[in-house]
Amino acid sequence: MISSLMQVEAVPQTKLKTKVATAQTAVTSYLSVNTKIKATKTAAESVGDLASWRSLKVASSSSTVTATATGGLGGMAGIAKFDVTSVARNQSTVLKLADTTAEQSLPATFDIQPGTWSPDADADGVDEFTPVGNPVTITVPEPRTAAKLTTAVNSAAMGIRAMVVNTSGNEGVIQFSGQKSGAANGFQISGLDGYGTGGANPTTTSAKDAVLTMNPDTESAYTVTSATNTFSALMPGVTLTVAKEEKGVTVDATTDTSAISGKFQALVDAANAALAEITSQTAYDIDTKTGSPLTGDFTVRQMKQTMLSQVSNGLSYTKSTTDSNGVATNTTVDFGSLSQLGISLTKEGTFAFSETDFNKAYLADPAKVQEAGIAFGAKMKDLSATQTKAVTGVITGRKSEIQTLTDQIENWDVRLAAKKVALQKQYTALETSLGSLKNQSSWLSGQLAGLG
Repeated sequence: MISSLMQVEAVPQTKLKTKVATAQTAVTSYLSVNTKIKATKTAAESVGDLASWRSLKVASSSSTVTATATGGLGGMAGIAKFDVTSVARNQSTVLKLADTTAEQSLPATFDIQPGTWSPDADADGVDEFTPVGNPVTITVPEPRTAAKLTTAVNSAAMGIRAMVVNTSGNEGVIQFSGQKSGAANGFQISGLDGYGTGGANPTTTSAKDAVLTMNPDTESAYTVTSATNTFSALMPGVTLTVAKEEKGVTVDATTDTSAISGKFQALVDAANAALAEITSQTAYDIDTKTGSPLTGDFTVRQMKQTMLSQVSNGLSYTKSTTDSNGVATNTTVDFGSLSQLGISLTKEGTFAFSETDFNKAYLADPAKVQEAGIAFGAKMKDLSATQTKAVTGVITGRKSEIQTLTDQIENWDVRLAAKKVALQKQYTALETSLGSLKNQSSWLSGQLAGLG
């Protein structure tokens, strides 16, 4: 009986729990819609970003010159013609030894002088070395083996790697290698002359920069150097990497319209996903007379029409210009139908994009299409930002409602617990009274039976 009475008492709390469940379902649906709208905003930002319109595709006439588009605002179409006059290399100095394992007749100390290398100027076949800074003295500890010498060099941390290389049996070399390429990362060793096999001196291959001769064989020829084989500032938005000397290389950088149209396709796909989610969350089935979590929600349903109107109403935007006197002027540009950008509406109420139409329009007037495309991206971004802000506000309100209902449910838990205790006490007292009356009845019955 107490259980039945408690079910009746709990009816208001059950209704509150139903409201919470309904509100939580709605919040989940709002979050799902908001996720799609945010994705549309991100795609719109990309369309409206000037860097997207600076996308490049590059082609090199040489298999040994790699050209890579790096993108960004600095990207610019253009052609570069050059000769790869030299490629960058690290310095290498070698001292030949008859036996790399034996204790050598090596000096107690020798010097390594940092410096730079310049191309051979006097045609003697030897590059010219210019010292930079002070030399570093290397001390070779006893016993003076090749291994002890290389360890001492490596411990000096000069950016020079020394190693013993056996070439045949115990015969080999001590090799000193610069860890960085480029003429400025050179060095000169003094104090090891005559210590090689048969009194040989160390031999050196100098460090060298990569050099490109631009516009070769013309009056406007000039050179560009790099300590590595990579050139990142030669062409805006393009990085070049050279692998060997070569003449007559051409690198062509052109606007990558496919990359730009891909941004528009991504925006159309994101917008259609948002429209589909709104339709799903607000749908109503007439046959079954059942609705979706957000059926009847005007805020969400209106979002769909607002998004579609961005295309159906055409494009109009404000353009700011500044004259030679620094006076800014704002003018309204009525661009018209977005079909000029390849964007249209389908009979099903979705967005569509034609890459062919976009590319045709862009090739005809790149500046016009770029300006309009950036304006459209900005409008879609602002619309999505407004919509996601509205949905976020509704979600916050629903969560606050859920918290209030949850607090009421918890209060009902306390009230119902107290009610259950009261009923248990009441019925316990009744059972005690009934038991007492039953005992009295039994006694009276026995008395009456005795009188008979």
